[in-house]
Amino acid sequence: MLARVQSYLLHGIDALPCEVELDVDETAMNRSGVVGLPDAAVKESLERVQAALANSGYVWPGGRVLVNLAPADVRKEGPLYDLPIAIAALMASGVISVLGKPGLARPPARDSARDSARDPARVPAAGPAAGPAPVPIEALNPRRYVFAGELALDGRLRPIKGAIAMAALAKSRGLAGVVVPRQNAAEAAAVQGIEAIGVSTLIEVVGLLNGAIAPTPHPPLDVEGLLGSAVADVDFADVRGQEAVKRSIVVACAGGHNILMLGPAGTGKSMMAKALAGVLPPLTPDEAIEVTRIYSSAGLLAGGAGLITTRPVRSPHHTASASAVIGGGSVPRPGEVSLAHHGVLFLDELAEFPRDVLETLRQPLEDHVVTIARAHSTLRFPASFMLVAAMNPTPKGDMPRGEAGRRAMDQYLSKLSGPLIDRIDIHVEAPAVPFKQLSATSSPPGTSSAQMRAQVHAARARQAKRQGAATPNARLSGRQLDTLAPLSEPARELLGRAMTELGLSARAYDKIRRTARTIADLDSADELSIEHVAEAVQYRLLDRKV
Repeated sequence: MLARVQSYLLHGIDALPCEVELDVDETAMNRSGVVGLPDAAVKESLERVQAALANSGYVWPGGRVLVNLAPADVRKEGPLYDLPIAIAALMASGVISVLGKPGLARPPARDSARDSARDPARVPAAGPAAGPAPVPIEALNPRRYVFAGELALDGRLRPIKGAIAMAALAKSRGLAGVVVPRQNAAEAAAVQGIEAIGVSTLIEVVGLLNGAIAPTPHPPLDVEGLLGSAVADVDFADVRGQEAVKRSIVVACAGGHNILMLGPAGTGKSMMAKALAGVLPPLTPDEAIEVTRIYSSAGLLAGGAGLITTRPVRSPHHTASASAVIGGGSVPRPGEVSLAHHGVLFLDELAEFPRDVLETLRQPLEDHVVTIARAHSTLRFPASFMLVAAMNPTPKGDMPRGEAGRRAMDQYLSKLSGPLIDRIDIHVEAPAVPFKQLSATSSPPGTSSAQMRAQVHAARARQAKRQGAATPNARLSGRQLDTLAPLSEPARELLGRAMTELGLSARAYDKIRRTARTIADLDSADELSIEHVAEAVQYRLLDRKV
């Protein structure tokens, strides 16, 4: 007897079709095996499935049982195949009708499990019959759904990775929906146009497939409503002083520019980095689903959460390895740069990160994607993030004093390479806040996140009208800048002097023009004036230090 169930496999953050085939030869010696490039977790599925079937009142088929995961040339990972293997086994045994005819509604009594498992028409009694006969329920057609789930030994279902990618696969193939553990149902329901049916036990799945239980798809998520209600955790109004830094953050958020804050310890750099995400425009529905797919594939989506509604802020420790930051491993998984996709990657104490880790950031900062090559495959993870870095001027954390202090600062800053600094558009100093300003209770509050957000939204609207919402100023090419960022003659002369006197690179030249374009957008100006260029040049603080 041969049975087939549709499932999926994760390839990076994308789902690919995987067909679970199970063949039973009752004339052969009892033996079970899995083929199709399974990893250790998949090979162990047979043990879990047999225990889950027995504890749910069903019987594993007798004879030789062979499970094939197709396509056979792609590696299969994780316990998500437990449920489709169990369904295929019950289909091969006749417990589940392939045609969806009414069959086993509840597990049989343990003492008659073997006999009833062979009889799909037998429905064990659940007590004395009373009232009218139940209304027939249309059984779930197994050919129209994709199944995945990890089985506990007692038949309960545990959550899996990549349920939202699985739902997207089902939609792309024109299927009716997916059957997933109940904790993954909200996540799968974020994909519009398919049914996301959450189940808690193997018994419930059998009831759905035999028409004994009516399917109850999870209500579709109101993606736009969830995104509109998202709020930031930290407000810039809580930050005393640092108005100049707040201005640079407005510029950075308005154009999608990378920013580095340099200043002594305790000046609020980390707090401002955490508040920065609340100034950025909210996630669009497509962006939210893409970010959720990344977190789901990495197993980092909170249980029961259907969607990530705020821009992610990732803050890896400076002891993180290159593979943790960029992504990788024997089974490649997304790193911090991909987990910060459409959000913020905050690197505190930038100079304390290993040099090799910092240098690996160069390619994703330019290409906004990470490519990880392995012998068996090459995976691409999205990495479109805004880099926010903070560092102290010296190892002691204080501002340098005297010639010795300046030498210590130069030596500390030399840990950062010139090419990396070139890729950071804005360098700004965050000075110590005076005690009088910190302790004042009657002084007016500083600029709030709401005020900064309004400026950012207005500038982004100008950019979207001029060059499209998908291309912020930070990604304009040199040719686009020639057309979209015209310089007035005084501004051109100032920029020429700055290039010569500061010894700036060609990349820094374009960075200044991009930043000046954003400053002009904040002023609702079409042409770049000398004031716009002057402010952009002053944000190249570290070009002569590294």
